[in-house]
Amino acid sequence: MPESPIRKLVPYAESATAAGIEVIHLNIGQPDIETPEVALNAIKNFDQKVIEYSHSAGFLSYRKGLANYYRNNDINVDHNDIIVTNGGSEAIIFAMMTCFNPEDEVIVPEPFYANYNGFALEAGVILRPITTYLRDSYALPPIEKFGELINNRTRGIIICNPGNPTGYLYTKEELDTLRKIVLDNDLFLLADEVYREFCYDDRSHHSILSLDGMENHAIIVDSVSKRYSMCGARVGALVSKNKDVMAAAMKFAQARLSPPTLGQVAGEAALNTPETYFEDVKEEYLERRDILVDGLNSIDGVTCPKPGGAFYAMAELPVESADNFCQWILNDYSYQGSTVMMAPGEGFYASPELGKNEVRLAYVLEKHKLSKAVEVLRNALPEYTKVMAARASEAINV
Repeated sequence: MPESPIRKLVPYAESATAAGIEVIHLNIGQPDIETPEVALNAIKNFDQKVIEYSHSAGFLSYRKGLANYYRNNDINVDHNDIIVTNGGSEAIIFAMMTCFNPEDEVIVPEPFYANYNGFALEAGVILRPITTYLRDSYALPPIEKFGELINNRTRGIIICNPGNPTGYLYTKEELDTLRKIVLDNDLFLLADEVYREFCYDDRSHHSILSLDGMENHAIIVDSVSKRYSMCGARVGALVSKNKDVMAAAMKFAQARLSPPTLGQVAGEAALNTPETYFEDVKEEYLERRDILVDGLNSIDGVTCPKPGGAFYAMAELPVESADNFCQWILNDYSYQGSTVMMAPGEGFYASPELGKNEVRLAYVLEKHKLSKAVEVLRNALPEYTKVMAARASEAINV
């Protein structure tokens, strides 16, 4: 099981905090946006005398509410097409365990959400990466590149849209390309669509379940974690119109009994969140994105494409090892009492040697903290270069 690039440096951060240094956490997508009041009130006002199991697929009233939410987003499903899960993570595991057999191959554009590695290992699935590049802002490769990877073991493609870790938002044309590949080769298309609400610069999200002819091929992974800033609720959903897929996934759902009761109470109430909440949150993330990304690009040697959605950005740093730099900045450096925690980019790739000088950053904190993080990095990078040069010189002299 691979280490998580998002969490593996936690001991260094804890040591820095213990030493009195402020750690600015850009390593993890934990927003500081307040959870909608309707969701918090639903938990506070929970008045049942027993916290019971729910149906293995989730409470009927919640699934009907979710179906209505999806229909309002041009995703034509009903409650029977939905299984409520323990976060989006369980939905991904259910999808992999249901759609694929051990040794089946699944194509995934890289860099990708690092935990796909662990989920694939659990399911015995082999991830076959198709590389996207920072210089192209992580756009989908040409259809011919997919053809080079497809063989008699290929069973599916998995994407995250908008993307984690890149923030890339797929165009309708790119999704149509994927649709053609999937239909021509009789594959499943799994789409992690948990950041659906967060699209910027007048761009729109298109769900794979809105594509023609994909009823038996499309599986959506969803979650309340980021949409309503309630990561700890651990409630997600698996959504598909393929009845065989859902029937098989239900066996896994029954094996783990049920999703969290209180999380579903909050999730169902959150469906009544006013639209102004999302308008305000999206505007806030847009401002945060520009502060972080424009700030990073103002630093010598740093390149960071502007994301079209979600709240992550990948940046290329003028270092040989981002993993080493991320440890060093936590363990050995602070600027005006602060340091920065980031996720090393290598952990978001399956291809060896890629991402070694990249980091993922999450712009989920207040704007003044993001500005401070940029200044910490601006001052840290030249200092790190000096330290590495001195160590190299010492090694030669020895």
